[in-house]
Formats: sequence, C-alpha cells, structure tokens
Amino acid sequence: MGSRKDPRYSRLMKAAVALLRGINVGGHRLVPMAELRTVAESVGLADPKTYVASGNLVFGTDKPLEDAAALLEEAIEKRFGFAVDVLVRSRAEWQSYLKSNPFRAASEKEPKWVWMFLSKQPPRDEAIAELTAASPTIGVKRAGDAIWVHFREAASMRILTIKWDRIIGSPCTSRNWRTVQTIGRMLDEVQIG
Repeated sequence: MGSRKDPRYSRLMKAAVALLRGINVGGHRLVPMAELRTVAESVGLADPKTYVASGNLVFGTDKPLEDAAALLEEAIEKRFGFAVDVLVRSRAEWQSYLKSNPFRAASEKEPKWVWMFLSKQPPRDEAIAELTAASPTIGVKRAGDAIWVHFREAASMRILTIKWDRIIGSPCTSRNWRTVQTIGRMLDEVQIG
C-alpha cells in the first residue's frame, strides 16, 4: 500500500479502473486477486486494489489508459497463460457513468437487476434495437459509451447468454449497479499524490 509521500506517486497520476473480462467463472480462467495486484504493480500501476473476484482493479497511473490496458493484458497472459480482455476507464469517466444511469429509480430499489455494459470500442448504433428485440422483457438504454440494462424479472437474465460482443461490436463486460457504486468509491480513495 502506498502513501501520498511515496515518491512513486506523482501529481500527474490519475485514478483508473481496469475491468477484466471473463475471469474466475465456473472455476475457469482463474486469476487470484492478490496475484492480480502484484501483476499491476509489476507494470508500474500504483496503489492497486481489487473488488470481488470478477476482475475489478483500481489503481493510479501516469500512463495513457490504452497503454495501461495493453500492459495489463500482456502481463496477465504471461503470468496466467491465457489472454484476458481488459477495459480501462478513468475516474472522471466512472463518475459520468454514476451520474448518467438511466434506470436510477430501479437501481435504488433493485441494484442487482440493473447492469452497466462497457466495451473496448463504442457500441454499434444498432446494438440497443438488437438487444431489445432479443429480450423484450428488459429495459435497454445507452448513455455515452455505456449500455444499461434493467432486468425486470429474474427470467429476463437469460439474455446474458446471447453473444453480447457480436451485438455491441467489440469485447464487452458488465457490472451490476452495486459494483458500479463500489468502484466509484474505491476510485475516490486511490493514492495518486
């Protein structure tokens, strides 16, 4: 754990989050969080912290976000022996997600039923219409580069089995509203100088 007086932390650093896609699911593609933090430090990311085993890593960096994502992808493949898509967003971007959730009332009532999907590239223009057609029992809205889904009933979660990457247009990953909020709080606590 770093401190604000630690010379590794500069005023040029910004807080960011890396979302790892498709790890620790059903006992496959295992990435222990303690080892992920070690990998993050090995590529020069400061004050790394993880949240749950689904691959949420907050850190400080003075690198461009695309470079941080590429460094993590390379180091994870080298360390664990399989490729993992990594999406990196800044604290400012994350704050905009928190503010732009189009299902705010539903999120407050049922936070586990509202999910945010992020992708490596901006979602295809047709994605919202295709997702809505795939499951009319869900609410789907786009806000910036995020696609928000409100699962109005448990049965509607079957849509998670569709080919999201194909519909959205690039590798994507999702987090529920509780996790989105927790990551927001963690980003506020990253030691960046």
